[in-house]
Amino acid sequence: MAAGAACAHARPGWALAALAALGLLLAARAAARLALWLHAAFLRPARPLRRRYGAWAVVTGATDGIGRAIAFRLAAAGLGLVLVGRSPERLAAVSAEVEKRHPGAEVRTFVLDFAADGLAASVGALGELVRGLDVGVLVNNAVACYPYALPRGLNVEAITRVTHAVLPGMVERGRGAVVNMGSGASAILPCDPLYTVYAATKTYIDQFSRCLYVEYRSKGIDIQRQ
Repeated sequence: MAAGAACAHARPGWALAALAALGLLLAARAAARLALWLHAAFLRPARPLRRRYGAWAVVTGATDGIGRAIAFRLAAAGLGLVLVGRSPERLAAVSAEVEKRHPGAEVRTFVLDFAADGLAASVGALGELVRGLDVGVLVNNAVACYPYALPRGLNVEAITRVTHAVLPGMVERGRGAVVNMGSGASAILPCDPLYTVYAATKTYIDQFSRCLYVEYRSKGIDIQRQ
């Protein structure tokens, strides 16, 4: 009886030790992932984009915010730019500023409103514009924005069509990179009530990017969601 009682009291100790070990393992894994992210974000040397991927970059939603900032960084890296946006005036202003900050930079603009009718034809025209260019980087940043919950999946159609227009050229050249802008609505928040379609489209971008990466990495093309 005494031995049996001792064993019964020993089991909780083993269980606690196992749980503690599992907790340490998970904590170590999380710390390692954080360290890798910090290294990639702040310490890892930048890749030579022009030599690694190609001479030109296509940036949608390039007149404001993230897209505009990315355009300037790509120009600083020596890439020519195809800036895509819905406002001719803003495109002209950004183009002029890029050329002022980076003398000799090549900049082309293309007016495209992703919320307008005839999206397929407009993106097809964009594809024709870049067909003869050595496009090494595509940044899918543009979205259709409204002051209320997104009524339809325009984000899905826009990113899919633009990628479909630019990706074949990368495949032919055997190199390229596609960066798709995601959202915390799909990556961090467990749900986003009243913005259901918006969150769902951003989840689509996550899986779209993951699956394309697997499909095209053997062809020399990097694809990621930011």
